[in-house]
Amino acid sequence: MKILLVEDEPELRKSIKHFLIELGYIVESANDFESASQKINDYSYDCVLLDIGLPKGNGLDLIPQIQQLKKESGMIIISAKNSEQDKIEGLNLGADDYLSKPFSLPELNARIRALLRRRQNKGDKTIQINEIEIFPDNRLVKVKDAEVQLTTKEFDLLEFFSVNRNRVLSKINIAEHLWGDNADKFDNHDFIYVHLKNLRKKLTDAGANDYIETIYGIGYKLNCKK
Repeated sequence: MKILLVEDEPELRKSIKHFLIELGYIVESANDFESASQKINDYSYDCVLLDIGLPKGNGLDLIPQIQQLKKESGMIIISAKNSEQDKIEGLNLGADDYLSKPFSLPELNARIRALLRRRQNKGDKTIQINEIEIFPDNRLVKVKDAEVQLTTKEFDLLEFFSVNRNRVLSKINIAEHLWGDNADKFDNHDFIYVHLKNLRKKLTDAGANDYIETIYGIGYKLNCKK
Protein backbone atom coordinates (compact mmCIF):
# COMPACT_ATOMS: atom_id res chain seq x y z
CA MET A 1 0.00 0.00 0.00
CA LYS A 2 1.39 3.37 -1.05
CA ILE A 3 0.73 6.38 1.15
CA LEU A 4 1.31 10.10 0.65
CA LEU A 5 1.84 11.92 3.95
CA VAL A 6 1.18 15.67 3.68
CA GLU A 7 2.42 17.25 6.91
CA ASP A 8 4.49 20.42 7.46
CA GLU A 9 5.63 19.70 11.02
CA PRO A 10 9.07 18.03 10.61
CA GLU A 11 9.17 15.88 13.75
CA LEU A 12 5.61 14.63 13.37
CA ARG A 13 6.16 13.92 9.68
CA LYS A 14 9.31 11.97 10.50
CA SER A 15 7.69 9.89 13.25
CA ILE A 16 4.58 9.05 11.22
CA LYS A 17 6.65 8.12 8.17
CA HIS A 18 9.01 5.91 10.17
CA PHE A 19 6.10 4.17 11.93
CA LEU A 20 4.25 3.42 8.69
CA ILE A 21 7.36 2.22 6.86
CA GLU A 22 8.07 -0.17 9.74
CA LEU A 23 4.57 -1.57 9.25
CA GLY A 24 5.36 -2.32 5.63
CA TYR A 25 3.73 0.64 3.87
CA ILE A 26 5.42 2.54 1.06
CA VAL A 27 5.43 6.17 2.21
CA GLU A 28 6.20 9.40 0.38
CA SER A 29 5.87 12.78 2.06
CA ALA A 30 5.29 16.42 1.24
CA ASN A 31 5.74 19.40 3.57
CA ASP A 32 3.76 22.10 1.75
CA PHE A 33 0.81 22.56 -0.58
CA GLU A 34 2.81 22.90 -3.79
CA SER A 35 4.91 19.76 -3.35
CA ALA A 36 1.84 17.76 -2.31
CA SER A 37 -0.08 18.99 -5.35
CA GLN A 38 2.78 17.99 -7.64
CA LYS A 39 3.03 14.49 -6.18
CA ILE A 40 -0.73 13.99 -6.45
CA ASN A 41 -0.58 15.08 -10.06
CA ASP A 42 2.34 12.80 -10.96
CA TYR A 43 1.68 9.65 -8.92
CA SER A 44 -1.13 7.46 -7.60
CA TYR A 45 -1.55 6.61 -3.93
CA ASP A 46 -3.78 4.20 -2.04
CA CYS A 47 -4.16 6.70 0.77
CA VAL A 48 -3.38 10.38 1.33
CA LEU A 49 -2.88 11.59 4.91
CA LEU A 50 -3.71 15.24 4.68
CA ASP A 51 -3.00 18.10 7.07
CA ILE A 52 -5.21 21.18 6.64
CA GLY A 53 -2.85 23.98 7.69
CA LEU A 54 -0.04 23.90 5.13
CA PRO A 55 2.50 26.45 3.92
CA LYS A 56 1.38 27.96 0.59
CA GLY A 57 -2.18 26.64 0.74
CA ASN A 58 -5.04 24.85 2.44
CA GLY A 59 -4.86 21.07 2.48
CA LEU A 60 -8.60 20.83 1.87
CA ASP A 61 -8.02 22.25 -1.62
CA LEU A 62 -6.11 19.08 -2.52
CA ILE A 63 -9.24 16.96 -2.18
CA PRO A 64 -10.95 18.33 -5.33
CA GLN A 65 -7.65 17.94 -7.20
CA ILE A 66 -7.55 14.22 -6.38
CA GLN A 67 -11.16 13.85 -7.45
CA GLN A 68 -10.68 15.78 -10.70
CA LEU A 69 -7.76 13.53 -11.62
CA LYS A 70 -10.09 10.55 -11.03
CA LYS A 71 -7.58 8.88 -8.76
CA GLU A 72 -8.87 6.26 -6.34
CA SER A 73 -6.94 7.54 -3.34
CA GLY A 74 -8.51 7.25 0.06
CA MET A 75 -8.18 10.45 2.10
CA ILE A 76 -7.75 10.86 5.84
CA ILE A 77 -7.48 14.39 7.24
CA ILE A 78 -4.99 14.70 10.11
CA SER A 79 -5.19 18.14 11.65
CA ALA A 80 -4.95 20.10 14.87
CA LYS A 81 -7.95 22.04 13.66
CA ASN A 82 -10.59 20.00 15.38
CA SER A 83 -13.57 22.27 14.99
CA GLU A 84 -16.76 20.64 13.82
CA GLN A 85 -16.86 22.93 10.79
CA ASP A 86 -13.42 21.81 9.56
CA LYS A 87 -14.46 18.18 9.92
CA ILE A 88 -17.76 18.69 8.13
CA GLU A 89 -16.12 20.63 5.30
CA GLY A 90 -13.44 17.98 4.75
CA LEU A 91 -15.90 15.10 4.76
CA ASN A 92 -18.31 16.98 2.48
CA LEU A 93 -15.49 17.57 0.02
CA GLY A 94 -14.87 13.84 -0.18
CA ALA A 95 -12.43 12.87 2.58
CA ASP A 96 -13.03 9.40 4.01
CA ASP A 97 -12.05 10.09 7.61
CA TYR A 98 -10.84 12.78 10.02
CA LEU A 99 -8.31 12.31 12.83
CA SER A 100 -7.61 15.18 15.23
CA LYS A 101 -4.13 15.80 16.64
CA PRO A 102 -2.76 14.62 18.92
CA PHE A 103 -3.43 10.99 18.03
CA SER A 104 -1.66 7.70 18.66
CA LEU A 105 0.17 6.06 15.78
CA PRO A 106 -1.61 2.71 16.30
CA GLU A 107 -4.93 4.56 15.98
CA LEU A 108 -3.75 6.11 12.72
CA ASN A 109 -2.83 2.65 11.46
CA ALA A 110 -6.25 1.35 12.45
CA ARG A 111 -7.92 4.14 10.47
CA ILE A 112 -5.75 3.38 7.44
CA ARG A 113 -6.56 -0.32 7.70
CA ALA A 114 -10.27 0.37 7.91
CA LEU A 115 -10.09 2.67 4.90
CA LEU A 116 -8.16 0.10 2.87
CA ARG A 117 -10.63 -2.62 3.85
CA ARG A 118 -13.61 -0.55 2.76
CA ARG A 119 -12.02 0.33 -0.54
CA GLN A 120 -10.77 -3.15 -1.32
CA ASN A 121 -14.24 -4.50 -0.72
CA LYS A 122 -15.99 -1.58 -2.45
CA GLY A 123 -18.36 -1.04 0.42
CA ASP A 124 -19.06 -4.71 1.04
CA LYS A 125 -19.34 -5.71 4.68
CA THR A 126 -17.26 -8.86 4.21
CA ILE A 127 -13.77 -9.78 3.08
CA GLN A 128 -13.57 -12.87 0.90
CA ILE A 129 -10.48 -15.07 0.59
CA ASN A 130 -11.82 -17.89 -1.54
CA GLU A 131 -13.61 -20.20 0.93
CA ILE A 132 -12.79 -17.95 3.90
CA GLU A 133 -15.24 -15.15 4.69
CA ILE A 134 -14.40 -12.40 7.19
CA PHE A 135 -17.04 -10.15 8.76
CA PRO A 136 -15.05 -7.20 10.24
CA ASP A 137 -18.01 -5.46 11.85
CA ASN A 138 -18.97 -8.57 13.82
CA ARG A 139 -15.42 -9.91 14.13
CA LEU A 140 -16.68 -13.18 12.70
CA VAL A 141 -14.98 -15.70 10.41
CA LYS A 142 -16.60 -18.46 8.38
CA VAL A 143 -15.13 -21.25 6.29
CA LYS A 144 -17.56 -22.75 3.80
CA ASP A 145 -20.41 -21.09 5.72
CA ALA A 146 -19.37 -22.66 9.04
CA GLU A 147 -18.27 -20.28 11.82
CA VAL A 148 -14.69 -20.58 13.09
CA GLN A 149 -14.01 -19.52 16.67
CA LEU A 150 -10.92 -17.28 16.78
CA THR A 151 -9.30 -15.39 19.62
CA THR A 152 -9.01 -11.61 19.39
CA LYS A 153 -5.38 -11.76 18.27
CA GLU A 154 -6.08 -14.54 15.76
CA PHE A 155 -8.86 -12.47 14.20
CA ASP A 156 -6.67 -9.35 14.10
CA LEU A 157 -3.91 -11.38 12.50
CA LEU A 158 -6.17 -12.83 9.81
CA GLU A 159 -7.69 -9.43 9.05
CA PHE A 160 -4.21 -7.89 8.79
CA PHE A 161 -3.14 -10.54 6.30
CA SER A 162 -6.38 -10.14 4.34
CA VAL A 163 -5.91 -6.42 3.69
CA ASN A 164 -2.24 -6.98 2.87
CA ARG A 165 -2.68 -10.07 0.73
CA ASN A 166 0.25 -11.00 -1.52
CA ARG A 167 2.58 -8.71 0.46
CA VAL A 168 5.40 -9.91 2.68
CA LEU A 169 4.79 -8.84 6.28
CA SER A 170 7.79 -8.83 8.58
CA LYS A 171 7.53 -10.05 12.16
CA ILE A 172 8.03 -6.45 13.27
CA ASN A 173 5.11 -5.35 11.05
CA ILE A 174 2.88 -7.98 12.61
CA ALA A 175 3.99 -7.31 16.19
CA GLU A 176 3.37 -3.57 15.89
CA HIS A 177 -0.01 -4.19 14.32
CA LEU A 178 -1.12 -6.56 17.08
CA TRP A 179 0.41 -4.75 20.06
CA GLY A 180 1.04 -1.18 18.85
CA ASP A 181 3.41 0.79 21.07
CA ASN A 182 3.81 -2.21 23.38
CA ALA A 183 5.49 -4.33 20.70
CA ASP A 184 8.97 -3.19 21.72
CA LYS A 185 8.49 -4.73 25.17
CA PHE A 186 8.95 -8.24 23.74
CA ASP A 187 12.45 -9.70 23.54
CA ASN A 188 11.53 -11.93 20.58
CA HIS A 189 8.63 -12.62 18.27
CA ASP A 190 7.94 -16.25 19.18
CA PHE A 191 4.43 -15.26 20.24
CA ILE A 192 3.63 -14.41 16.61
CA TYR A 193 4.47 -17.96 15.59
CA VAL A 194 2.17 -19.33 18.28
CA HIS A 195 -0.79 -17.17 17.24
CA LEU A 196 -0.16 -17.91 13.57
CA LYS A 197 0.15 -21.65 14.15
CA ASN A 198 -3.16 -21.70 16.03
CA LEU A 199 -4.88 -19.57 13.37
CA ARG A 200 -3.71 -21.80 10.52
CA LYS A 201 -4.77 -24.95 12.34
CA LYS A 202 -8.26 -23.62 13.06
CA LEU A 203 -8.76 -22.58 9.44
CA THR A 204 -7.45 -25.80 7.91
CA ASP A 205 -9.38 -27.94 10.40
CA ALA A 206 -12.49 -26.10 9.21
CA GLY A 207 -11.71 -27.04 5.60
CA ALA A 208 -9.79 -24.00 4.35
CA ASN A 209 -6.62 -24.12 2.31
CA ASP A 210 -3.49 -22.80 3.98
CA TYR A 211 -2.71 -19.57 2.11
CA ILE A 212 -0.09 -18.26 4.54
CA GLU A 213 3.49 -18.78 3.40
CA THR A 214 6.49 -18.51 5.67
CA ILE A 215 9.21 -16.29 4.18
CA TYR A 216 12.22 -17.57 6.11
CA GLY A 217 14.28 -14.92 7.82
CA ILE A 218 11.72 -12.20 7.02
CA GLY A 219 8.13 -12.96 7.95
CA TYR A 220 4.95 -14.21 6.31
CA LYS A 221 2.81 -13.70 3.23
CA LEU A 222 -0.81 -14.51 2.41
CA ASN A 223 -0.87 -15.85 -1.15
CA CYS A 224 -4.26 -15.32 -2.71
CA LYS A 225 -5.39 -14.30 -6.20
CA LYS A 226 -8.80 -13.10 -5.02
